[in-house]
Amino acid sequence: MERVKATKLSNNIKKLVGTIDIPGDKSISHRAVMFGSIASGKTIVRNFLTGEDCLSTIDCFRKMGVEIYQNDDYVEIEGKGFEKLNEPEAILNVGNSGTTTRLILGILAGTPFHSCLIGDDSIAKRPMNRVTNPLRDMGAKIDGRKDGGYTPLSIRGGNLTSINYQSPVASAQVKSAILLAGLNARGTTSVTEPSKSRDHTERMLQAFGCEVLEDGLTVSITGGQKLTGTEVVVPGDISSAAFFLVAGAITPNSTITLKNVGLNPTRTGIIDILQQMGARLTIENERIVNFEPVADLTISTSDLNGIEIGGNIIPRLIDEIPIIALLATQASGKTIIKDASELKVKETNRIETVVNELTKLGAIIEATDDGMIITGQKVPFTGATVDSYGDHRIGMMLAIASCLTEEQIILNNTDAIAVSYPNFFEHLTQLSNQ
Repeated sequence: MERVKATKLSNNIKKLVGTIDIPGDKSISHRAVMFGSIASGKTIVRNFLTGEDCLSTIDCFRKMGVEIYQNDDYVEIEGKGFEKLNEPEAILNVGNSGTTTRLILGILAGTPFHSCLIGDDSIAKRPMNRVTNPLRDMGAKIDGRKDGGYTPLSIRGGNLTSINYQSPVASAQVKSAILLAGLNARGTTSVTEPSKSRDHTERMLQAFGCEVLEDGLTVSITGGQKLTGTEVVVPGDISSAAFFLVAGAITPNSTITLKNVGLNPTRTGIIDILQQMGARLTIENERIVNFEPVADLTISTSDLNGIEIGGNIIPRLIDEIPIIALLATQASGKTIIKDASELKVKETNRIETVVNELTKLGAIIEATDDGMIITGQKVPFTGATVDSYGDHRIGMMLAIASCLTEEQIILNNTDAIAVSYPNFFEHLTQLSNQ
């Protein structure tokens, strides 16, 4: 029987006070390694996220012959351009990383060799046809389980033609994969989304010297453009910051400052929700770094009100919904989350997992087909044994929930948290010991 790592969470946290530097943005760290690998010349990445997902990206490009030096959060990449990528002798293992899987497919679609992709059990359940179908339309030969819908995947790329793709979902991973394939396609490739997804790819392509055109919800790129190595300073990940923003708002007597947090407008739904619910939140030292907005955030214990969350804001906070659900348990009145069926195809079915695990702690929460309904009640949680089910965001949400009880909470599968926030528990301990 496989052993499950369990952690007894602290049950005597009285307040959270202090200042922390949020680790580097996962989405941007992935892209910095990928773009640096297909660029010409050296790329230096600072504040790289050393989580397992991003290390999987490094491993994949090393297997294609790219020289990558990594020392903690400092990375140097000796880029040789698309044309110098080598056919990998070994299978490319993406681990638990959906971003690695989908974006690297876009790059491999334009390479004239054969590759195989495999991931962990969670990746094997996540749909890939939303990417593989349009890449096939461009000319890539892709096969895999259920006609290329799931890993393992086999891809032979090259000889691509451009497409004008109408995406049925607002997905940065889908958009990015098609744009990256478009770099090696004849003509101009465009992607139109139903609503705007995160735009880190568009911003970073410009930082690497490419021209990207945006017209409303349509993004276009002309094939044949070359990337030039550059320096990337990765901002703190707002999706990771969200856990301590919520912790500061719901834990009594707390004030937390988070430094150098990325505030990309396609990612700041969590800021909007906190403000709409009445959180005591200040934003200071706003600036632009590598085409990305960055600022320092301070959050304090707040009186919160329930709200309705749905529509166009959902793509801007889809990864933060687990911790927003916890936030809503401490608000006055009901919070309704809707239009979020995308949660079902994350590392876990996050609708089901959030509802099940918070119910164990005494929350009043029910699942709907595309979200959940939470009835706020400012009472302490009860102790229980809960599980991340291998989902890093579920694990961190449940760890923050332990700030709301004096009873023991045991969290199973805590290893998953290292995927995006390796020093999460170190920061939680630091803030609780002030």
